[in-house]
Amino acid sequence: MADQLRVVVLGAGPGGYPAAFLAAERGMDVTLIDTRAAPGGVCLYEGCIPSKALLHAASVVTEAREAEGIGLVFGSPALDLDRLRTWKDGVVRGLTGGLSQIARARKVRYVQGHGRFVDAHTVRVANDGELTEVQFDAAIVATGSSPSVPAPLRLDSARVWGAREALALPEVPKLLLVVGGGYIGLEMATVYAALGSRVTVVEATGGLLQGADRDLVEVLAKRIAATVNEVRLHTTVQSLAETEDGGVQASLAGPSGAEDVRFDRILIATGRRPNSADLGLEMTRALVSTRGFIEVDPQRRTAELSIFAIGDVAGEPMLAHKATHEARVAVEALGGEPSAWEPPVVPAVIYTDPEIAWCGLTETEARSRSLDVDVARFPWSASGRAATAADREGLTKWLVEAGSGRLLGAGIVGRGAGELIGEATLAIEMGARLEDIRRTVHAHPSRSETLMEAAEAFFGTSPHFLARRR
Repeated sequence: MADQLRVVVLGAGPGGYPAAFLAAERGMDVTLIDTRAAPGGVCLYEGCIPSKALLHAASVVTEAREAEGIGLVFGSPALDLDRLRTWKDGVVRGLTGGLSQIARARKVRYVQGHGRFVDAHTVRVANDGELTEVQFDAAIVATGSSPSVPAPLRLDSARVWGAREALALPEVPKLLLVVGGGYIGLEMATVYAALGSRVTVVEATGGLLQGADRDLVEVLAKRIAATVNEVRLHTTVQSLAETEDGGVQASLAGPSGAEDVRFDRILIATGRRPNSADLGLEMTRALVSTRGFIEVDPQRRTAELSIFAIGDVAGEPMLAHKATHEARVAVEALGGEPSAWEPPVVPAVIYTDPEIAWCGLTETEARSRSLDVDVARFPWSASGRAATAADREGLTKWLVEAGSGRLLGAGIVGRGAGELIGEATLAIEMGARLEDIRRTVHAHPSRSETLMEAAEAFFGTSPHFLARRR
C-alpha cells in the first residue's frame, strides 16, 4: 500500500524534510510544504547551523586571545564583519542547496507557501495570493516553533533582536543586553562577547540553564562571568523604550531594586512556543494542549488518524535531532510497521564555551524523585588531554543505578562535550553498566577517555584521580 499513499508534510525543517525523504524512499507520493524557498527550516536558516558557525568564529577568536598564556602571541584579532557574515551565509546556502537537490532526486514535490488544513484529507497552500489545494491520504505536521516574547518586551523596534536578527549579524553593538539565561541567550552572549560587545545577561531565576545539573553549570557560569560584562540573576525586564541617541532603555528589577539602564541593542531569548496556530487543525479532530502542543500517541499520530505531528510542535524536548527521529517513527507507522517513539535517552547539548551536554537521567531529577543512584565523576583537571589543550575546567560524570551499576544518565562540561555525549547515549541505549565503560579501551590521551576514567574513579582504580574506593 505504501506506493499508493499520498503524503503531505507541513514544514521542511529537521523533522519535515527527513520525513519527506524517507517516505519518498519507501515509494510514497510526497508533497513537502514550507514558507521558505528551500528545505531547512529554522534550524538550518536561523538556528542550529548559523549559530554554530558563529560560535566557531567566537571560539577561534577566544583561543587566539588565550594563546598568549602558552607562549603564542598573535596580536588582537581584527573583525571583518562582512566577510564573517558572508561565510556564515555561504554555509547555510550550501546546506539548503544540497537539500533541494536531494528533494528533486527523491522526487519529492516541493510547494512554497503557508499550508492550512481544510479537512482531514486536504491542505490549502497560500503563496502571494495564490491558492493551491493538495489532497492527501496522510499528513505529517512538522511546523516547529517560534520565539516566545513576554508582553513587556514586545517593542516594535529594529534595536530589539530575536535569535534570527542576532544570527543575521547586522552589527556588533558596544552594549548588548541578553534577556534570558537559557541555551539561546548564552550561546549568543558567547558569540557577541567574543566579537567585542560588552554583554549583560539577565535571568529571572536564580541560576543559568535551568534543567541542567548545577555542577555542570557552575563550570560554565564561571567562564561566562569572566567573558561577559555582567550576569544578573533574579532579574527581570519590566519594560523597554527607545532612546533618542539610538539605544534602548531597559527597566530592570532585581534584588537591589529597580533601575533604568541604556543599551545599544537588546536580544530577547526567553523561550519558544509551538507553531500550532493558524494550521486549520480545528477543521480536523486533532487536539492541541493548553501549551500549544499537538497531542500525539507513541506513533506520533493525532486524534485525527490521517494526521501525524513531530518535532517542536508535538512536545518537548524541542530539539532538532528529536524531530528527525520522530520523523522515522511517523513514516514507519504510515507503512504499517510497529514503530513507536520510546527512546531511553535523548541527548541535549549547549554549544557555549565550554559546552555542556547530558543525556538520560540528571542528578537533579534523581534527587527530586528520591531515586537510589550513585554518581561517578572525573574532573578534567586530572585529564592529560585536557591539560595539553589548556582546557582543564571540565567535568565528566555518570549516573548509575545503585547496586546493579546500570547506566541511567551522563553529563559532561568542557570543550567538545557535544561530541563526547554520543558514546554515553549509545551506552545507556544498549543497557550498559558502569563496569562495561570501565573495561572499554579508550585512546590515551583523549577527552573521550574521561568517560572511562569516571568509571575507574568510581571503583577507586583510576591511575590519574584519587577518589573514594567503593
